[in-house]
Amino acid sequence: MASLRICDEKLPGTGGTEQPELSGLPDVITVEELIRWRVREEVARYNANANGKFNGLIEPLTKERELNADGGQKSLRQPIKWEEQAETAVRGFERNAFFVMVDGQQACNLSDYIDVLKATEATFIKLVPLVGG
Repeated sequence: MASLRICDEKLPGTGGTEQPELSGLPDVITVEELIRWRVREEVARYNANANGKFNGLIEPLTKERELNADGGQKSLRQPIKWEEQAETAVRGFERNAFFVMVDGQQACNLSDYIDVLKATEATFIKLVPLVGG
């Protein structure tokens, strides 16, 4: 099993925020599997942390945020379903809401393979819409 460092950027080259490393990955993984794996791990960390603010690739739906705006009381907070978040992320990749760079090379398709044994970093670059134009 291999691991991959994950980094987020809002604009290419602006420097990003490093996320926890994904470990236990298969030696070869598709871009779609990487996105799903990442979202699953982020949601699991969030669901396990009573006081945490969600910090991930896909923001929870407004409904989920409202349900969980209870001051961090874990007993009242509803867990987020990773499967729904992963579907949203995959659709976002297809609509170019973000793109993925693996060791400086852009992954263009969900079916592109990543050799995790050779790769060291996957950068997720979120695109922000222009305002006022």
